Amino acid sequence: MARPSRHDGVLYKRSGSKIWWMRYRDRDGKRYLETTNTEDREEAQRRLREHLQARDQNTLQTIRRGEKLLFSEWVEFFLENYSQPPIRAAFTHRANIMALKHLKPEFDHQRLSEIDADQIERYLRSRLRQRNRVRTGAGYRELGIVKPATVHQEFRVLRRIFSVAVRKKLCPVNPCSGVEFPTSLKGLFRPHYVSWSEQQRIEAHAPRYFVNVIRIIAETGLRVHKELAPMRKDQVDLANAVVWIPESKTPNGVAEVPLTEIALEAFRDQLEISGPGPWLFPSHRSPVGYQRSFRHPWSRSLRRAGVTYFRLYDLRSTYATRLSAGGVADEWVTQLLRQGDSAVFKKYSQMKLQMKREALQKLNRHANELGSRSDTVLSQKGVLIQFWAYLG
Repeated sequence: MARPSRHDGVLYKRSGSKIWWMRYRDRDGKRYLETTNTEDREEAQRRLREHLQARDQNTLQTIRRGEKLLFSEWVEFFLENYSQPPIRAAFTHRANIMALKHLKPEFDHQRLSEIDADQIERYLRSRLRQRNRVRTGAGYRELGIVKPATVHQEFRVLRRIFSVAVRKKLCPVNPCSGVEFPTSLKGLFRPHYVSWSEQQRIEAHAPRYFVNVIRIIAETGLRVHKELAPMRKDQVDLANAVVWIPESKTPNGVAEVPLTEIALEAFRDQLEISGPGPWLFPSHRSPVGYQRSFRHPWSRSLRRAGVTYFRLYDLRSTYATRLSAGGVADEWVTQLLRQGDSAVFKKYSQMKLQMKREALQKLNRHANELGSRSDTVLSQKGVLIQFWAYLG
């Protein structure tokens, strides 16, 4: 009978080396001797625990394969399987490719397991000091410093790449979770709340079909590129006042969306002017395609209306804010937005600040001087009478 092992896994150092090694056995009893690639004993203990836990969960072979996987190999797989439609929109795929033009030279020849938070922070600081380069006939010409928003977009793409690797058990932890972005991004992603008067002013200077776009997004919260632009006419059910979303950014986005009266009228008008094709917003360039982008009509409408530019996507944020301001509970707003994480609502709730400022403009500083106490009491009684009459 074989003698039982005294330890589940151990750490040791080889002679003449400062690096910690780990020794452990798999589920079949096969012994492995592997380096932890660190001189820190606590970090080595953490990696040993991860391997033992992966062994118990029967994912050890996946972890071992991920440790040998190069960043360049995983990026190619990611772009092919997790970046293109229908998983992600076409413009998202283009943004990923643009970001990887700068990420690949830094991480291309490294293993996924070797990339840590410190290296990512060094890359971000280096990028924030670089200048934009434009290729001309005479060579490359340097422009201004790279904007923090551009670098942050690259960081988001890198975080997404590692998130998929963690979900596939190819990487024990996402190194981006321990990264602190080197510069402040205050106000960079703050949504713009569109007031009703501002929306009407923009609609007055927009083409007829684009008025429908504005009203649909502001009344339903549909995503512009993934849900509204590629919408087919058979997805709209005017009789039941709903629209079906078969593909979306998240699994929760696939659902039936109820329509308000304004949205219903906008869909009805768009069906009348969209022509005989299957698309609700047919392309002006191709008779068989749909309109891929609303960027130019949106910019022109804002310019003609004299409104400072903001994103068309902010109409979705406006939809959430109007629901919240109308007294709808945050949980229901999250469901109407078709979001999987309720924390996303915090981004939209920041817009309430402007509405609070508008409410403060109605502050009555002479309320205690408008009448006598008896008048106040009588008015309070009148309110109570109306309230009990309503309940009755």
